[in-house]
Amino acid sequence: MNQNRDIVIIGCGAGGGTAAQFARKTDRKSSITVFEKGKYPQYSKCGLPYAISGTIPDIKDLIEFSEEWFKNANIDLLLETTVEKIDIDNQKVIARKDNDVIEKSYDSLIISTGARPFFPPIKNLEQKGKLADGVYVVRTIDDVEKINSKIKTGGHTTIIGAGLIGLEMADNLRKKGMKITVVEALPMILAKNLDEDMAKIVGEHIPDDVKILTNHRVEKVELTNRKISKVVIKNQEKNEEITIESDLLIIATGTKPDIDLAKSIGCKIGTTGGIVVNKRCKTSINNVYAIGDCTEFVDYITAKPSLVGLGSIVVRQGISAGINAAGGDYELHKGILNTSTSEFFGIEIAAVGPTTKRINDIFTVVSGRFNGSSLPDYYPGGKPISVKILVDKYTGLIISAQAVGDNAAQRINMFACAILGQLDVETLRKLETAYAPPIAPTLDAVTLVCDIVSMKLNRKR
Repeated sequence: MNQNRDIVIIGCGAGGGTAAQFARKTDRKSSITVFEKGKYPQYSKCGLPYAISGTIPDIKDLIEFSEEWFKNANIDLLLETTVEKIDIDNQKVIARKDNDVIEKSYDSLIISTGARPFFPPIKNLEQKGKLADGVYVVRTIDDVEKINSKIKTGGHTTIIGAGLIGLEMADNLRKKGMKITVVEALPMILAKNLDEDMAKIVGEHIPDDVKILTNHRVEKVELTNRKISKVVIKNQEKNEEITIESDLLIIATGTKPDIDLAKSIGCKIGTTGGIVVNKRCKTSINNVYAIGDCTEFVDYITAKPSLVGLGSIVVRQGISAGINAAGGDYELHKGILNTSTSEFFGIEIAAVGPTTKRINDIFTVVSGRFNGSSLPDYYPGGKPISVKILVDKYTGLIISAQAVGDNAAQRINMFACAILGQLDVETLRKLETAYAPPIAPTLDAVTLVCDIVSMKLNRKR
């Protein structure tokens, strides 16, 4: 190992913090410096909605690695410090903290600048270059603290976006006694994760007092004393407008990669708008790595570029970049599965691989769905579980899977293993799963849904 190696990391989110840790594990003698523009070291952004309901009692509990931890690991962490420029000719970064300019040379540079919220075109959304009072995104601890300061029992929140974050926020704000309206521009909820038939099952579990408006757009925000008071919503099907009173407006419409620094030094930017990286998380620039929401990688199933947006993938990228930047040798798998899960309104959802709409132009798909119980029918306490899988008609290989209900995530993890191991549906249907009446049925939903699709395949052949 090069004992004089200088490693610089821009960003101390899940990716940057993990990269620092694994760089230190790989090279005990290297100099590691992390620049973070925010006030806090690495914390869980995925946990932010649960700090609103009080499920996580203290928002500071989300901090996974403290300043003290970095100090003890001999990693220089500079908070509230913004990197303004990367000088690739001289291999150094120029940063600013308040009025102080900081220059730091590097042998290896890791860019982990994350993503910025995407804002739909809404009239009056901003006032003097800032979001109007009462309008928020959910990206940082500061965001959640601002939202918490505005919550009032019996008040009304409008949420734009019925994806994972939007529905998590709806559930947690409802627990605080607020009335909820969720506005989704697409004709269905959870469009990135589930097919329409599976999303419908989720919709049936959403309480009646949570209003879901699909195929609607927020057109305008109305302000009273410079604070949000009403939201104007357009029904795209009927081309009609409705106006609702709203104390809060939460924007959960996704993000776009923060690539300004990477672009300024000539890093290759992909078709998705993210920084192109390989299995070692290298960019197109020598000695420069990139990880996290600012990057794109290859989708394992479609072989098409895919933006990185899941914390589980970001952490794996951080491991790879940290090890390689410190002189080690680590490669990611050849593509990402995009395995996801969440829980809201008492129902668990999970998915792995692309939805039907995303693969219809690539594969000829045979699909099947099983609706059953987590326990044998005769044993009390069983909970509903629905599992759907998509299989390549010609090879029988499992392409993707979706689950709604009890232990959805663990069942999807089994399908993730099957996809990565390239198991066909005929093999997986014969999987011997654990059985005991109080724990699991004789044949699990995982194998039973494979039975359904296997029989379909045989008929088609």
